[in-house]
Order: sequence, then structure tokens, then C-alpha cells
Amino acid sequence: MNTLEWRGQYIELIKKLTSLHAPSGREDPVKDLVAELMKSHVDKLWIDVWGNVVGYRKGSKGSGKIMIAAHMDEIGLFISHIEDDGFLRVIPIGGVLERTLLYQRVVVRTRDGRLYRGVIGLKPPHVIKPEEAQKVPELRELFIDVGASSKEEVEKMGIRVGDIAVFDREVAELGWNRITGKAFDDRVGVVVMLKALEMLEKHDVDVYFVATVQEEVGLKGAKTSAYGISPDVALAIDVTIASDVPGVAKSEWFTRLGYGPAIKIVDGRNAGGLIAHPKVVEFLVSIAEKKRIPYQLDVISGGTTDASTIALNKEGVAAGTISIPSRYIHSPVEVVDLRDLYNASLLAKAFIEEATPEWIQSIKGVVIK
Repeated sequence: MNTLEWRGQYIELIKKLTSLHAPSGREDPVKDLVAELMKSHVDKLWIDVWGNVVGYRKGSKGSGKIMIAAHMDEIGLFISHIEDDGFLRVIPIGGVLERTLLYQRVVVRTRDGRLYRGVIGLKPPHVIKPEEAQKVPELRELFIDVGASSKEEVEKMGIRVGDIAVFDREVAELGWNRITGKAFDDRVGVVVMLKALEMLEKHDVDVYFVATVQEEVGLKGAKTSAYGISPDVALAIDVTIASDVPGVAKSEWFTRLGYGPAIKIVDGRNAGGLIAHPKVVEFLVSIAEKKRIPYQLDVISGGTTDASTIALNKEGVAAGTISIPSRYIHSPVEVVDLRDLYNASLLAKAFIEEATPEWIQSIKGVVIK
């Protein structure tokens, strides 16, 4: 496949997935599309009670289980109160930062699927105190303006307490290799997983491709789906911090755009997230070097992925993460490099194809006596 072909395919699929408005707990629009995209490439396909989409591919040797996970949900807002004059008050869904919300456009999605545009407002700068102007406003000070003049008008639109809102942004190209948009965390990971599945050829072990729900609010979908699958080895595919920007010391550049997918070593505050299984890390590195896939090593001091909870499933799972460098995570203008996505798909595909029942057995522990 030449560059123009894969580049166009990735952009088209990212646009489809990120155009859907699906924060944690409200992933149905993405779930349905992902299931449709998986259907022709798997032997079995199901959606569980939580909404995780699971595609199963039987291995030629029928021994050993690999779980590949990428989460469908995005950060967002729940409507918590409707003011008498029609403004909407909200609470966060996941890691929403107030500094990213101010004066942004949003889309409100009602329970029956209607969509309304709104803007996030704050009282005018002309009437605030000087000390207020120096601070990032708290969420309780912000509100959504959907163009209504009363609570009754909002209710006629079908907007109710408990409905959701997400950033209103389309994917835009930056230069030749980079794109910007909302919900790249982790719809680009879903794209990487789907493309790896699409390219997958002969493999020995059974593989479960899982598009998980509610990662942003506690890795919940990964926990329940891993319990049902009971994998031996797992990989999460998720974004990671690309801090290669002005004002950040190079010693704090966790990853860089365009230098390849990152192989996770550790994440979480004080290494409290995932410490990736050393044999999984070694295997990923050896594959990347054998296949001449560019890669980075990912050592970060915050955040984590579905791999953290999958690793703790039942008696334990050998888990790792293929990380996609992303700038401005949890904002409406996340930026990724398309080459990193393509190479991440190649790495995930090769990992599955190179894994053998013998290799899996070697990392499951040993009986000493």
C-alpha cells in the first residue's frame, strides 16, 4: 500500500469516528460503527452488557489468548441543571480541564439522539474583578448557551438533565503528516486496532479485539471485558503525552510526534499505573527492530490506560501498551502524526502474528515443585 492510499484511509476513518459524540457511558454511536467495521474481519462478534465491542479471531493452533484493547469513549460533560433563563450547568465526564472549556463550541446530544450546538460561556470580562481575571474559572462558573431564552424553550428542544455535551470540532490537516481534532483519545487507538485487524494474516494464537467503554472514568469496560475473556497476554492501544513543544525541557519530552509508536515501560503517578510486563516490552522491541518499524520508549509520570486494569485480571495478565504520541491531550485540538498511527498498526499486527503458544506459555509462570 502506498503512502497516499493508507494516509487517505486513516484520515477518512478518523473523521468518521471522531464526528460521533460519545463520552463515557454514552458510547452507542461509536459502538455501532465499530461493530460494523469489525464484522467482516472476525470469526465471532458480540457486544456485551456494558457496550464493549468484542471481535474474536481464531488462531491456527488454538492455544493462548491475546486481548487487544482500545477505548471508544471521550471526555465530555453531563447536563446537571437547567437555569430558568435557559442556560445549562454541567459536571465533567472524565478528565476535563476548565482551561480547555472556556468559550468553546460544544454539541449537546439528547437522549433521543437530537443534536444541538452550544457555546460555553462565562460572565463578561468587563464586570469581573481584577483578581478574577488572573484565574482560570472553575467549572461551576461556566455554562452552556444553546440559544434558548427560557427553561421551557430548552425542554421543548428535548434537552434534559442527564444529557451530554462534547467538544464541537472537525478533523483538520496540519501540513502533510499531521491532523488535529477532538476525541483522538482514543478514537485514533480504535483506528490503529481496526487497521491492524484488517491487515492481519496468519496467526497461531486466538485474538480478541475489544473496543472498550468508560476508560476515561476508571477503565471500567476493560475490567469487565477482560474478566469475560480471561486473556493470557494483553495490549492496550492508547495515546500518550507528546510534550515536544516550546517551554518543556527536552528531558521532559516523554515522546515526540513522527518518531514512531511508543512502547510503554511505565505510567501513572509514582509508577502507580502500569509497569509493563518486561517480556511483553522485550517482544515488542524485538519485533519493531526486526520489522524496521520506528519506535520510542514511553516512560511517563501520569495517566494510564486499559492495560492497568487488564493486568490485574484474575490471577494476572502479562500486559503492555502501544502508545500513540499526541499533543494537547484532553483538548479540542489534539494533534497526532499519521505515520505514528500507521506504524502502530504494523507493530500491533506483527505482535499478533509473531506470538506463539510457546512464547505465551513461557510468560505464564512456572511450577517449581
